[in-house]
Amino acid sequence: MNAPDHRERAAVGRSLDPQDERRHSRVLIVDDEPVIAETIGEFLMGEGYEVATALDGATALERLAAFAPDVVLCDIQLPGIDGLDFLDRVVRDRPETMVLMITAFATVESAVAAFRRGAHDYLIKPVLFDELLAKLERMAQYRHLVRQNQALRRALQREVGPESLLGVSPQIEEIRAWIRKVGPSPSTVLITGESGTGKELVARALHSLGPAPDEPFLAVNCAALAEEDLEIQLFGQVRSDAHGLEPETVGLFLAAGQGTVFLDEVGELPLAAQAKLLRVIENKEVLPVRATQSVAVRARIIAASNKNLGAEVAAGRFRADLFYRLNVLFLTIPPLRERPEDIPVLVEALLERHARTLGKRIRGVDREAMRLILSAPWRGNVRELENAVQRAIILGEGPTLTAENFPSELVEATGAGEPDDLRSYLAQAERHHLRRILTRCGGDKREAARRLGLGLSSLYRKLDEHNIIL
Repeated sequence: MNAPDHRERAAVGRSLDPQDERRHSRVLIVDDEPVIAETIGEFLMGEGYEVATALDGATALERLAAFAPDVVLCDIQLPGIDGLDFLDRVVRDRPETMVLMITAFATVESAVAAFRRGAHDYLIKPVLFDELLAKLERMAQYRHLVRQNQALRRALQREVGPESLLGVSPQIEEIRAWIRKVGPSPSTVLITGESGTGKELVARALHSLGPAPDEPFLAVNCAALAEEDLEIQLFGQVRSDAHGLEPETVGLFLAAGQGTVFLDEVGELPLAAQAKLLRVIENKEVLPVRATQSVAVRARIIAASNKNLGAEVAAGRFRADLFYRLNVLFLTIPPLRERPEDIPVLVEALLERHARTLGKRIRGVDREAMRLILSAPWRGNVRELENAVQRAIILGEGPTLTAENFPSELVEATGAGEPDDLRSYLAQAERHHLRRILTRCGGDKREAARRLGLGLSSLYRKLDEHNIIL
């Protein structure tokens, strides 16, 4: 490396205090006045920062690549490459680097321009060292929070990765292997399956292994919003006010950055929104509502549907070209009833999670309850199973859940747990009926007695006989 001349100096200093975290912070000072660059540099080195200086934009670009600064102090007025143009390069090439602009002419316009182009703060010449240190400390705190957030996201990704899909069935094993293979790809994915099978969980697992796992995962239920509201939420909106300003509603595709947009129940998209979504996939751009100019987007799209989209295409309710664009990588999640060997694993995990949340000490379910659970149809799949387990935990009194803690409708649907002798069968039926009526009455025993055609004292005797506590 050539030695610096009289117009330019690069210096590196290290904190003498090994406990001072600032020794890990690198600051690049870009100013065309050598005295200012050297003075600020020497001061920051004395405060424990690693420092490099440059007197023009071209040299600053070289320093940016070689020195890899945490913070750049940059004068707005520079020879050659303008300070704001250099700011653009920093934002593009090193988005993790924070930029503090320095100007001798503080105006609202210059500050706004710097902020809009990615600066984090600005200083006015002559630079006051106390103010400089305060701003650098705030930036260090911000970087620390960003690192904490990234660590939390990585921890969350471990929780939502392929291993978060619980089960021991061959189907689940195949799905986990498929996620590991497909996850790193930026390609569009279509997931189908009945409601409650875990389509969003699979989408989050794909995102956790994707090209930008630290970027947002944003989900929208296409069936839950009116058509106009859905388009605004997805694509954004631009509208003019009386002063000619253009406040924007940022849509999910822009807000996601390089992350993932998860379109749940994509089969419910209106045809007009389908056309816009097709444009997003084909051209990687969105046209916000009421806008005249498109905006580039980079988000990955994962779509899900509980409908047969091929049949929807044949019926004219879903665009064929959009279906083919979405169907680049395809996965169907089987219903819970087709993989009963996963149910005990799911019950154990759900029991542990909700018992802890509800503050209940429950060890498990008894044999009769597990037979009931295994024989149930679970038309609502894992979501229905979770609701049933959570309800059973709330109603359960002992350390083990019994069949009686589960919904009576579940027992009726399965015929499980029914005794052979008539007396026991009638007693069980009476117990289930009492529970059902009490639930319908919200626990109001007087109203339940009226509906049952019993006196209130008779109802209390029945409840005591069947050990029903509500």
